[in-house]
Amino acid sequence: MNPVAALLVLVALVVVTTVLGLVWRARSGRIRAADGIRVSADELGDDVHFGDDATIVEFSTEFCGPCRIAERVLGGVAEKHDGVAFVDVDLAARPHLASRFGVVQTPTILLLDAAGGIRARISGVPRAADVEEQLATIAEETHVVVS
Repeated sequence: MNPVAALLVLVALVVVTTVLGLVWRARSGRIRAADGIRVSADELGDDVHFGDDATIVEFSTEFCGPCRIAERVLGGVAEKHDGVAFVDVDLAARPHLASRFGVVQTPTILLLDAAGGIRARISGVPRAADVEEQLATIAEETHVVVS
């Protein structure tokens, strides 16, 4: 391969890698709507209890650095709100849950309503304000009074 062609291939690889990195970074931590399938506390673990209003479920692994950051953020959000529980699920101990819930990266976070329905999904570390806003939406929608 001549030097000019090699240089062009190298530049193309750098550009493609940069674009993919920027796309990944832009999507990381964003809240997306979910399909609403139901989750039971028992399938997540023996001592798992859901919140009365909502539950934050984080799928993590022991050696995931961003998972520790997400755990602090999500645990803090749950502590600030009555009726909201935080559950951390170690995928190394329960690998079958990765395929059940389509987890392809850690951390992956599910926001559940009071009935265990998945209302939102987050891949990566979310902002606390975004999670609180989504929890408020879930609470509003599940506490609608029909007259």
